[in-house]
Amino acid sequence: MADYIYTMEIRLTPDQSKGVNLVQDVARAAGITLYLTGGAIRDIISGFTIRDLDFTVQGNPLKLQKDFERAGAQLAGHDDETRTLFLVLPGNVRAEIGMAHTEHYEKVGKAPTIAPASIQEDLRRRDFTVNAMALSLNEGSRGLLLDPFNGVADIEAKLLRILHNYSFVEDPSRLIRATRFAARFHWPMEERTQQRYDAAKENKYIDHIARSAVGHEIAQLAHEDDPLNVIRALEKEDFLKVLHPHWSAAKVDTNGLALLMKTRQQMVDLGYTVDPSAAVMHFLTARLSDKDISDLRRQIPRKDLIESWRDIEEHAKDLAKRLTGKEAATPSRTWNLLSSARPEMVLFLAVTSRHQSVALKIKNYLTKWRQVQQRLPLPEMTELLITPQLPEYPKIARDVFMLLLDGRLRSRTETLKFLKPFAPPPPPPPPPPRRGRGAKAAAGAAPAAVAGKKPEAVKGKGKGAAAPVSAVPPAAAKAPATKADAKTVAKPDVKAAAKQEPKTKAAKVAHKPAKPASKPSAKRPAKKAQPKKSKARKR
Repeated sequence: MADYIYTMEIRLTPDQSKGVNLVQDVARAAGITLYLTGGAIRDIISGFTIRDLDFTVQGNPLKLQKDFERAGAQLAGHDDETRTLFLVLPGNVRAEIGMAHTEHYEKVGKAPTIAPASIQEDLRRRDFTVNAMALSLNEGSRGLLLDPFNGVADIEAKLLRILHNYSFVEDPSRLIRATRFAARFHWPMEERTQQRYDAAKENKYIDHIARSAVGHEIAQLAHEDDPLNVIRALEKEDFLKVLHPHWSAAKVDTNGLALLMKTRQQMVDLGYTVDPSAAVMHFLTARLSDKDISDLRRQIPRKDLIESWRDIEEHAKDLAKRLTGKEAATPSRTWNLLSSARPEMVLFLAVTSRHQSVALKIKNYLTKWRQVQQRLPLPEMTELLITPQLPEYPKIARDVFMLLLDGRLRSRTETLKFLKPFAPPPPPPPPPPRRGRGAKAAAGAAPAAVAGKKPEAVKGKGKGAAAPVSAVPPAAAKAPATKADAKTVAKPDVKAAAKQEPKTKAAKVAHKPAKPASKPSAKRPAKKAQPKKSKARKR
């Protein structure tokens, strides 16, 4: 179960992942069971571009319209018959949320009877095995893949297979869909499917296609990666005239369409999320009359596509006018203007503009100026320690980039002069080395040991035992009364001391001070030792 969730997370774009989380949160709050279904699952597993997100709920999604709008989604249309919401999620992500239902066809050409159903029954009424899969997004079963018709195997085999023999009879729009999938994926139809396809074409079941299905197929052409190839495949099977009787590959601006798809890929490589659907429809219908174009627009169920297709030329003219005015007088101003414009307008204007100045500015925006931006950070910035770790780095980098675009920083000297005020101060010098704990303890223990010495009597053997000598003479223990006395104490007479030095061995032993019994604590200073009274004196 976790494998499919992991595959979904790495295959979806960041905006699509956020869209899945948004829909999941709204459905969970409403207590509705939610599944990711149809083409989204097929594209996740097969590795093809995920064009849109298809969700299925066991319930009525129309009741969640206000909840989705409060969460940040925009309503792009709805189908009351199938109870389907068409949404544009944040990040310009297209999504459909439909009710799990069954379809009962009484006869060819008649609209089916629709009834709410479980997710398993909903998968049984679908067109091809590769589209009859669902991924659970519910607590407790999240990541569970429902694949009752073994669609994963057909994806691995790269085959298109219908679910039952009456698939093309019940819904003739599946003939157009099979042709479109075969042209997009370059997958052949399974043998039995091909036979049913040929029989349906021979019996002209396509004449009974529903009008709503025609509008859906027209809208799908706008999102193809190679729409011209699909148009030619439909024309070859004589299905393009089903979408509109005056439509043909000759009505398509093939050169403009090829340049559009090339420029779109260039912008995608630069990190832009571009929806070229309106521009694609503009070139696919470039040579149709205004009346024919209006007929096509009326059949499309998604209002967002209709509006963007209708207004694309007007918005492009407005952007071109701004690019030739004072708002784009310098390269830096032009960069700011194009960066704030919709990517779809930049794409369309890059292909359709006949104004040399406008075309050159857009070309520089997509190529030459990008190379200048990629040079940041400059060697001078690194030398002055102006790195991305600084909080003000984004502003400094942007200011440098704008000056480079306008040619106001042309040499290393000018660049350093501009950057020096922003350089961080040098780091403080390292602190002096600290003395170790052992050295500190020894230094503190030495004075305390001297102050805490206790005299010990030296016991001699026999009658020649010397009397005990005090470590500190009583007279020396007293503080000097005057400064003269202090000088006298501070400078003892060395010669006199030498004359009074005992010459006998016993006297030398008695003269030598005894070692202290124990070392005093470092925290608590030792008391001065009082000399012991000699027994000899008492006697």
